[in-house]
Amino acid sequence: MDPITELREFLASRRARVRPEDAGLPAFGSHRRVEGLRREEVALLAGISVEYYTRMERGRVGSVSEEVLRGIARALLLDDIESEHLGRLVRAAGARRGPAARSPRPVGAAPSGVSDTVHRMLDMLPAPAFVRNGRFDVLAANAMGRALYSPVIESMSEPNTARFAFLVPSAQQFFVDFPGAQRDVVAFLHAEAGRDPFSKDLQDLVGELSTRSDRFRELWAEQDVKLHRAGTKHLRHLLVGEMVLDYEAFEISASPGLRLNVYTAAPGSSAADALAVLGSWAASTADGADGADGRDAASDEDPSADASPRSLRRES
Repeated sequence: MDPITELREFLASRRARVRPEDAGLPAFGSHRRVEGLRREEVALLAGISVEYYTRMERGRVGSVSEEVLRGIARALLLDDIESEHLGRLVRAAGARRGPAARSPRPVGAAPSGVSDTVHRMLDMLPAPAFVRNGRFDVLAANAMGRALYSPVIESMSEPNTARFAFLVPSAQQFFVDFPGAQRDVVAFLHAEAGRDPFSKDLQDLVGELSTRSDRFRELWAEQDVKLHRAGTKHLRHLLVGEMVLDYEAFEISASPGLRLNVYTAAPGSSAADALAVLGSWAASTADGADGADGRDAASDEDPSADASPRSLRRES
């Protein structure tokens, strides 16, 4: 996952999706040799030379001004998230060609652990919540979060919703909009690649999914980017059925790269009733399974018990 390649493919994919008439240009003739805009048309709209834009699309960049980036974003009809992604790719590609390329990870890369403070906050939340990193590793969760995402947590010893979405067959039942869930995962991973382009762990994950999933490889080539900040999730749980839940994703400022995801439902809705049932089940399951020392009693007998919905609970 080379930032120069990412920049080249992102610009080419965005250029291909913009029709001349969408950009306010006349479309002469019905047979154009390229899909979307030509390079010279992008350069014209961005107010830069064709040679300069061509070098950029080929990944040969140095220091690029904000004015030029805004011009290209305007020419390619990029939204705010795509514009931010473009800036990150340009900076990463420039660093890749210079001394900064020797640095394996940028300053501020995400840590692997979750602090005691965040664990306590999770335990105090009355709604399903979990902490994940930019690679979709689920690092910690409260009881309701473990119950809600039990299909993910039970399917692998190290829960990762990206692997779940593409490699575990039961994901098609869990995500009601399964194609949309897969697209969202890939779009977020592209955004994460722009944020942390030198992460070996992220490169390994993308490489694994590209090798094992044809669908992931197809979606990755589309170069879409998205941030999971807020929205809805339509899930189908074996215990309580379908739920449409609202979620908010909060950046954990003290741990760059980690996000706290919290799920709620409107009072009086069927989803709120389902969450209440799920919470009661989670509480009864935890009470019945805990040993005297506060750990899962089964974990001392069966190593595979670590993959249960209780496996993400912090041990006392």
